[in-house]
Amino acid sequence: MEKFKYMEKYGYEQLCFFNHTPTGLKAIVCIHNTVLGPALGGTRVWNYATEDEAIEDVLRLGRGMTYKSALAGLPLGGGKAVVIGDYKEIRKNPTRREAFWRAFGRYIEGMSGRYITAEDVGTSTQDMVYVSMETPNVVGLPGRSGDPSPYTALGVFNSMKACCKHVFGDNSTKGKTVAIQGVGNVGYNLCKYLHDEGAKMIVSDIDKERVERVVKEFGAEVVGDNEIYGANSDIFAPCALGAAVNDTTIPQFKCKIICGGANNVLKEPSVHGKALMDKGITYAVDYLANAGGVINVSYELADGGYNEQASLRDIEQIYFRMHDILRISAETGKPTHETADKMAEDRIEAVKNIKSIMTRR
Repeated sequence: MEKFKYMEKYGYEQLCFFNHTPTGLKAIVCIHNTVLGPALGGTRVWNYATEDEAIEDVLRLGRGMTYKSALAGLPLGGGKAVVIGDYKEIRKNPTRREAFWRAFGRYIEGMSGRYITAEDVGTSTQDMVYVSMETPNVVGLPGRSGDPSPYTALGVFNSMKACCKHVFGDNSTKGKTVAIQGVGNVGYNLCKYLHDEGAKMIVSDIDKERVERVVKEFGAEVVGDNEIYGANSDIFAPCALGAAVNDTTIPQFKCKIICGGANNVLKEPSVHGKALMDKGITYAVDYLANAGGVINVSYELADGGYNEQASLRDIEQIYFRMHDILRISAETGKPTHETADKMAEDRIEAVKNIKSIMTRR
């Protein structure tokens, strides 16, 4: 991978590699853009097949966070961290787990506040507690905003309702069939919201314990990991890893809406966003749909401290932002991801321009 060429093409600022042999920590932090403020993005633990795969993932995720914060109206830039490894192995030994995450925290502290981390796939609030022992540049802590997953799921649910209003004329998911790919923290909480409103659920996950939980609690139907794309559903909700919409999966979709909690759902946005539009499938732009978590943790950074009610009010606005994107997309004939990208880029450019004004402190 030609890293500098890729970074120059998409406007990245920084890519950092952390190695700590005693704990086995191998991490990469990407800072995409800090025009709106310090880069905020969670830390993901995953068993990447290669280092290049990890680098590509953190770059794509970091850029997505810039657009997510911009469209959510937050005073924050975009960044992300990935850790190469197995989160279950890290958690096996409590002593190693503490040292592992405190080492990571030391590296984050060395970035002087340019990057603020939080939970993501494979990390927990306890992991962030260890990180916070070495740096204040971490959010999603117990006793403050806590686990962002329920708030991410709420934002997805609000987006789904906006899509239902746009497609079916009614913003309720009652009676709709939703195929959910991945029922981890976000997917599980999304199932709760859908179940409470009377939706039917078809689910898949590589972790069979997670599947058994949603079957027992919500009466979900189970299909194989590769069968979820072609399930007979009104809505497909990708809540696992990215690139769920690609050349192979698009011909299989029977749904009218794609709206989930995963990041980078479109493998190639310029290709697959238009392909969904041509097929008559409404796509809820992922970085807006899943913005509830970052909105919630951002309130730990606000003056006066964490305020859940203020956070919930902001998360409600996702419905209206998604509604606007769907409306403008329909009026202009442009795919929803292009519409959302322009809205985010316009805000970044506007703030960038006012920063040329000199002030005294």
